[in-house]
Amino acid sequence: MQRRHLLGAALAWPAVLVRAAGLDAEAALRSGGVVLAMRHALAPGTYDPPEFKLGVCGTQRNLNDEGRAQARGIGAWFEARALKPARVRSSPWCRCVDTATLAFGPPEPWAALGSPRAAGEACNAEHVKMLRQALLSASAPGRPFEVWVTHMFVLSELVGENTASGEGLVLRANRAGAPEVLARLNIG
Repeated sequence: MQRRHLLGAALAWPAVLVRAAGLDAEAALRSGGVVLAMRHALAPGTYDPPEFKLGVCGTQRNLNDEGRAQARGIGAWFEARALKPARVRSSPWCRCVDTATLAFGPPEPWAALGSPRAAGEACNAEHVKMLRQALLSASAPGRPFEVWVTHMFVLSELVGENTASGEGLVLRANRAGAPEVLARLNIG
């Protein structure tokens, strides 16, 4: 009973915004020229099962009911603030596609956002390079914000920070072209 009460209170609370670099997440998104790089919503467990196949959701870790509710809550937060991303990209893993779809509508699957646990080191390095180049392009002044839904390991490789399920990092490329975390966004 007490857990339900706490869960209900957490879902009723619209968001926790953590400031970094003097901005909060909503202000950074409104200003544009940023990417909200999010970890997928709650998908219990760690790693994918040995029979994992990309594109076959039954062989992967997937969102549970709490994760689906979390993804819908993310979408509701954005809708309540009239924040609409110009582009939504997702790892092709089902838990990422489902998070993006429930929050924002069908995403563009992008292999560069895929989990590095399924690829070799050379592929991972190439994917990080692609993500940095795309972030640099998205960071141009006057560009509307984008959303990328991915995995904890990808975010860790890209910016050196861990994230909770459903948590997002508002990123911009700095003057040297390296990713910079402007703010963190953790909704419900």
